[in-house]
Amino acid sequence: MHKTLIILAAYFCSILQTSPALSDSTRLLGPKALAHPVISEAGMVVSQDVLASQVGAEILAAGGNAVDAAVATGFALAVTLPRAGNLGGGGFMLVYLAESKKTIAIDYREMAPAAAFKDMFLDAEGDVDNTKARFSIFSSGVPGTVAGLIQAQNSYGKLSLKQVMQPAINLARNGFEISPDMADSLSTRRERLQKDAATKKYFYKKDGSAYQYRDRLVQKDLANTLRRIQTTAGDDFYQGKTAKLIVEQMQRSGGLISMEDLANYNVVERTPVCGDFRQHRICAMPPPSSGGVHLLQMLNILEGWDLQSLGHNSAAYIHRLVESMRRAYADRSLYLGDPDFFPVPVAQLTDKRYAKTLRESINLDKASRSEDIQPGLSENERPLSTPSQQQESTETTHFSTWDRWGNVVSNTYTLNFSYGSGISVDGAGFLLNNEMDDFSSKPGFPNGYGLIGGIVNGIQPNKRPLSSMTPTIMFNTEGDPILATGSPGGSTIITIVMQIILNVLEFDMGIAEATAASRVHHQWLPDNIYYEPGLSVDSKALLQKMGHIINDSSGRLGATQSIYKTVDGRLHGAADSRRQGAGAVAQESR
Repeated sequence: MHKTLIILAAYFCSILQTSPALSDSTRLLGPKALAHPVISEAGMVVSQDVLASQVGAEILAAGGNAVDAAVATGFALAVTLPRAGNLGGGGFMLVYLAESKKTIAIDYREMAPAAAFKDMFLDAEGDVDNTKARFSIFSSGVPGTVAGLIQAQNSYGKLSLKQVMQPAINLARNGFEISPDMADSLSTRRERLQKDAATKKYFYKKDGSAYQYRDRLVQKDLANTLRRIQTTAGDDFYQGKTAKLIVEQMQRSGGLISMEDLANYNVVERTPVCGDFRQHRICAMPPPSSGGVHLLQMLNILEGWDLQSLGHNSAAYIHRLVESMRRAYADRSLYLGDPDFFPVPVAQLTDKRYAKTLRESINLDKASRSEDIQPGLSENERPLSTPSQQQESTETTHFSTWDRWGNVVSNTYTLNFSYGSGISVDGAGFLLNNEMDDFSSKPGFPNGYGLIGGIVNGIQPNKRPLSSMTPTIMFNTEGDPILATGSPGGSTIITIVMQIILNVLEFDMGIAEATAASRVHHQWLPDNIYYEPGLSVDSKALLQKMGHIINDSSGRLGATQSIYKTVDGRLHGAADSRRQGAGAVAQESR
């Protein structure tokens, strides 16, 4: 067992003293809980912002279930974590309902406007105009977050929408103290964000200077938008005043989203992608997420080896991880897209016989070259397409919730880049996404993160872009949930989630240690192992001797927010210390 120092990140509890009042029925675990996970016998919320986690735990204490807590947390993050929490983005929610023992995947990913077209980001020479694709009004898809959160709450929550949204409204109207992380984030992105007048107005002081740690941020326009959403059950966002403000912003800037686009947005409930690893059942998000498919595909490949005997993060272990990742991401390039537009071969990609074929292609002593690895299904199983690869930004955010009845939510949502397009809806107080860059603007052309795009994920009206977001729930041999996890990190999300699962199951780590352990990543192209500090010099040297390409440390990989249920029935929450301000908050037993 590795003796890694575990830090459950939460900025100082003193920030709560001047924030909207929260009752004593929740317990905030701050810096004093450095060596242990947060533990509860009742309920738990873990998110990237401790204030939002506390909001969710407060909803649990008020009698809400895990869905109510997730919706409350999601709306609170739209206030307290504007670089990723959002109203103007979209995402995926995985819900386990204890009474019916059913798992549901809620797809509220953004959709391309009806006026979108295949070559909309190409210049006169046929090259991708990255500025237009990533930082212009054209880069915004039709937002799905509001519709998704409200549908989840209406369908599976216990409390009223008024109850679950009120804390977010209070945080926006009364303000909250800027955390060190938020102060740093706004400062480092000041030049880009101040190009838009509304964004400058909403997130900087009147003189244009950046907010400092412990300054108070009040967001009145956002509070009013949240109130309209609350009182109209979301209709205002898609057909009312907020919708008009969005369209007016589009018209001023030449954007594509229309009133019809907003009115026609729809949330889709899908069947999760589920499979077995050893004796455990794992369910994750289906397409248009690539996460569930390739999480299971990689685990299927790895299942054929005794990983524990290799040693955690040994060269032999990492070699097997990397070769599995390389093959899965090659397949991702060709076969994954919006299932409403393209027949994604999920069954074939997650078939254990296919995994056996891939495993047998791996030389255990020598690294493959990515240029020699191509998508591996047989010709009659391959769609007609060009090799592709795509991802969203690393500035996604994940949160997990668990209630006293055993209901579980694993949710990942995003604006794409940090602060999305950087453009705010004037009068409404929120940022727009730049998810259109997650489509393939041109086959074979890399996006902002070095991944290549292709035809299957090409731009089409009303289509949802491919994503790597991987909200995941794992079950024990009796079929009971024991882990909810997920992460930001763009293309690295899938491999991060896989390593959390392997750390827990193969190496018997507690969830805090599993979270803190150093991570590696490979995505087929570029042909390079990304790794975090903590990987041993010996392992790196042996990997290079095997022919792997290893550059300098990649810094942090993701930021998981996980809840694990141990055999004694207690919930252990781990907020990833890789990003400041995260927090696990436990509901007190009653």
